[in-house]
Amino acid sequence: MKAMAIHYGRLLLSSLILFVVVLTVLFLLLEIAPGDPIQNFVGDVPISPAFEAQIVAAFGLDRPLWERYLVYLGNVFRGELGYSFGTNEPVLELILNRAGNTLAIAVPAFIISTTLGIVLGAIAARTRKRWLDGGISAGAVALFSVPNFWLGMLLIIVFSIQLGWLPTQGKAPYGQDGIDIRYMVLPVITMASTELAFKTRIMRSSMIESLGQDFIDTARSKGLPSQRVLWRHALPNALLPMVTVAGYSLGFILAGSVLVESVFGWPGMGLLFVDAIQRQDNQVVLGVAIFLTITILLANILTDITYGIVDPRLRAQFSRKVAAS
Repeated sequence: MKAMAIHYGRLLLSSLILFVVVLTVLFLLLEIAPGDPIQNFVGDVPISPAFEAQIVAAFGLDRPLWERYLVYLGNVFRGELGYSFGTNEPVLELILNRAGNTLAIAVPAFIISTTLGIVLGAIAARTRKRWLDGGISAGAVALFSVPNFWLGMLLIIVFSIQLGWLPTQGKAPYGQDGIDIRYMVLPVITMASTELAFKTRIMRSSMIESLGQDFIDTARSKGLPSQRVLWRHALPNALLPMVTVAGYSLGFILAGSVLVESVFGWPGMGLLFVDAIQRQDNQVVLGVAIFLTITILLANILTDITYGIVDPRLRAQFSRKVAAS
């Protein structure tokens, strides 16, 4: 238990350091980016020097860079992400209002890509060097090579413009509250595609390795049916690497929402991020990036904890460390 506590303590510390590094880099990059956020705030109208000075002071832009950075860093650790240059609304409130929409397509994409990736990878491994394995592997490679935004536009052309089956933009018909499931179909497919291809390839490799282990030969020598050997003995052992892959993929799916939501006009955090970049609303850009970074780091920590629970080899390693100490 002591060794495990030290391990997770180091993991939390490294995640905290990484978070501060990411925040610092993003803050400095936005500071040196070209453009005038004040002019974007007031629009294409002339303003007096006095009014400009008032806006600069209100947002703290008259302070030195190092002071603004330390103030912002302290605010972030207190849960305050500042106010939007464009709307003067709290950034955290803007993000939370959009987070539900992003999760509405990210969670189904994660579930679909993980479930189908496990099934297709296991089938490909079971039919290794046959036509079915070749078809699944070739499809996975092709799907992994296609950029999300290109696939999204292709789906719009086929299923929305030519066939007219599904809508193209938004999350519901104009004037209707909530989310219409028809508007979710294409964004979810687009978000799940790359991760599905990657997980299928990983699961195939893991399953092939598991099928070559000695305990599989032992199970077969006992006369067990091949399907039982595959699903009851080989599959649980092959799923261990998928725990790590699935945890990391959630971060990739959330990061990929920036492009997918832009293509489909889905009003989530990704579209908020793109709109903030176009308006040079640095506070919102930083806020969304920080929110996504925290989400990804938490997903990685939970993945590491889950892997330590389900993998008996890792638990045995911790036990040996405790016994040695």
